[in-house]
Amino acid sequence: MNQKNPTGTVLYLLEKAIKDYRKLSQKNISKVVKDITVDQCLVLIILSKDEKISQNEIANLIFKDNASITRMIELMVKKDYLNRTVHTEDRRKFNLQITEKGKKTLELISPIVLINRNTALNGFSAEEIELLDKILNKIITNCKL
Repeated sequence: MNQKNPTGTVLYLLEKAIKDYRKLSQKNISKVVKDITVDQCLVLIILSKDEKISQNEIANLIFKDNASITRMIELMVKKDYLNRTVHTEDRRKFNLQITEKGKKTLELISPIVLINRNTALNGFSAEEIELLDKILNKIITNCKL
């Protein structure tokens, strides 16, 4: 793969696709909830599936460092999307709970998430999506060597 232009590679296109998808997602989410970001929505979605998950695990799932996830959670507590309490057994950890506002937000954004995914994958067959999944996982594996 000898490209004269570094932005002409498939990896650049992959990053551009991700950025464009995030822009689309944020635009559509902002139509129904004004004060939340895509990453904050991901935190709500993750916590809705497992409220016992640690901040470190959330950070890993949304590709953020610990300082970033801490700031994000603090902001979400201020905006009343989350409640944070000290863990009873380990005072270095926190328990996170979705507030009523957070639950209502989840209800509002759930159909938007589906619309965003369907828009991005429009025209792809199930076989193409499966192949893309295999290719992307191969890139991930190659980068971990």
